[in-house]
Amino acid sequence: MKFVAIAFFAVVAVAYAQHPDAQAETLRNEAVVNTDSFNYAYETSNGIAAKEQGQLKQIGSESGIAAQGDYSYTSPEGEKIQLSYIADENGFQPTGSHLPVAPAVPEAIARLVEYLASHPQTQH
Repeated sequence: MKFVAIAFFAVVAVAYAQHPDAQAETLRNEAVVNTDSFNYAYETSNGIAAKEQGQLKQIGSESGIAAQGDYSYTSPEGEKIQLSYIADENGFQPTGSHLPVAPAVPEAIARLVEYLASHPQTQH
């Protein structure tokens, strides 16, 4: 049983060492952290890059971090993936050409929503 376990870990170690990302190096790594803001950026030799900046934001009686940034990498299929985002009181809002897009709202539904919004329901 020990031999099987050792053989398994040896195969995994060799496979990992042969993966191109195993040899990736950090080309750039910058970070600044203050009490009310931060920013960082990094880039690796295998094409991964990211940057983000954020600051403390007061919303009413609550405070939190509002951030924006982007990252990119190459997918296993060779496609360049790029994503930008904002994260604030409205939640995480990503944008990228690889993200799915909701279908257009049918015209009849859009008219109905507009009508309902302009004719609020009254209580009897």
